Amino acid sequence: MHCGVAPPREVTGDLHLAGLAEQSFARRGDYPSLWFEGEWHTSGRLFERSTRIAAGLAELGVEPGDRVVVTMANCPDVGVIYNALWRAGAVVTPATFLLPVEDLRHVIADSGARAVLSTPEFLAKVTEAAAGLEHVRWLICTGDPAPDVVALATLEAAAPGRVAARADDDLAALLYTGGTTGRAKGVMLSHRNLHFSGHAAYAAGHLEGVNRALTTLPLSHSYGLLVTLAAMHSPERPVSVLLRWFDPAMFLALVEEHRLQLSAVVPSMLQLLLAQPLEQHDLSSLRYLTSGGAPLAPEVEHEFCRRVPSASIRQGYGLTETAALISTNPPGGVKAGSVGLPVPGTEIRILDDRGRAVAPGEPGEICCRSPGVMAGYWRAPESTAEALSDGWLRTGDVGYVDEDGYLFVVDRKKDLIIRGGFNVYPRDVEDALVEHPAVQMAAVVGEPDAIHGEEVVAFVALRPGAAATARELIDWSRARIGGYRYPRRVHILDSIPVTPVGKIDRKALRPRAVR
Repeated sequence: MHCGVAPPREVTGDLHLAGLAEQSFARRGDYPSLWFEGEWHTSGRLFERSTRIAAGLAELGVEPGDRVVVTMANCPDVGVIYNALWRAGAVVTPATFLLPVEDLRHVIADSGARAVLSTPEFLAKVTEAAAGLEHVRWLICTGDPAPDVVALATLEAAAPGRVAARADDDLAALLYTGGTTGRAKGVMLSHRNLHFSGHAAYAAGHLEGVNRALTTLPLSHSYGLLVTLAAMHSPERPVSVLLRWFDPAMFLALVEEHRLQLSAVVPSMLQLLLAQPLEQHDLSSLRYLTSGGAPLAPEVEHEFCRRVPSASIRQGYGLTETAALISTNPPGGVKAGSVGLPVPGTEIRILDDRGRAVAPGEPGEICCRSPGVMAGYWRAPESTAEALSDGWLRTGDVGYVDEDGYLFVVDRKKDLIIRGGFNVYPRDVEDALVEHPAVQMAAVVGEPDAIHGEEVVAFVALRPGAAATARELIDWSRARIGGYRYPRRVHILDSIPVTPVGKIDRKALRPRAVR
């Protein structure tokens, strides 16, 4: 894979994502496919817009292989722009709108982006982040024209053109990791990677007639991108109701109003939904939720399914480095606590610290190989060499496989706490704390300790109207997990910090754990 600007190819690969969009539209035709903030958008209109914007980008000077940063909140324009960039042969480089200026500048600078595309409310931040970067040729913005900024409407006025030729292994997306353990790295995903994961997600989870979805994940994240690509493989006419960002009350109202059947979530969303009056809404249309992005506490899963009996929760597992997918629980074959079976085409190994395979049921580092595994990290050969070997990816996650082949994720290796020589996995402590009736969310980190090496420190957020003391929660944990694992200190917060995709932000909590 080329890291620089690649010339147009004479042959377009069979797995070209713009070709997938064309095939999807040809198969389904024109119909109301997307609802957003009170308005329906038809598949024909969305597809036509992408063809025109692609031609406008090419006329502007965007060439195949160019990286284009897209920083926008969820809206119909995001999907249109992604398809337009793929059609023009460019590389989609998403950046969440929540990034501070310095982190956005890192994405723009590190990617060598030639253009940045945004919306008016983020234009000032984008302008500041791109200032002085000579490789940035254009700032493009939706809405009314601004000085020295290209209006998206101007690009959309172009006549539709052909798909720019790209090979299957050419770069399609450059997604920057969250950077919770250091500076964010660009993950290189090809058309092949993303096409494989989208099809595998569809094949492993599709149920005929279950095609009315609520989309609330950020489309700037690999998980949200996976959900979008999976829908493009469906032979039916999927309908999506799109939220600008997650709002638990709006989530429930839209499920009820539009009789929605499925949604992809992360565990923190489920915990926030449990704080809502679920019983006051007709959620009987809801068939299943797919949960990923972080481990799901058994108590949260059990409580949600108890209160919404029509729905089941299917956990899955993946990383940005695997185009967001490694395994999932198949419909009708859900195993509680597991992140499911490897999707077809994916191999999993569980290895010890010496690189040896362990027996079923024994924990070790999860390693995987599949057509979805990244080509490497952008301009970071040393990091790539550490993560990849003979096509196998070291995920940095600890897990095990049971006798039936189901995968269970224990925790991140880097989050492991070693207290007095014993391993403490934060998830075990968090799950115990969440079982307390007053606790809504919990996060656990290690604090340097002169006697034990590290000490276990917990942060909790209580349910609305609930009360509990730190001493009570320490005793509760000790009674359940005992010995060396229970937290010696508990901090009660108004809320637990999370990353833009809803994972616990332990990086933000660690400084607060130090006395």
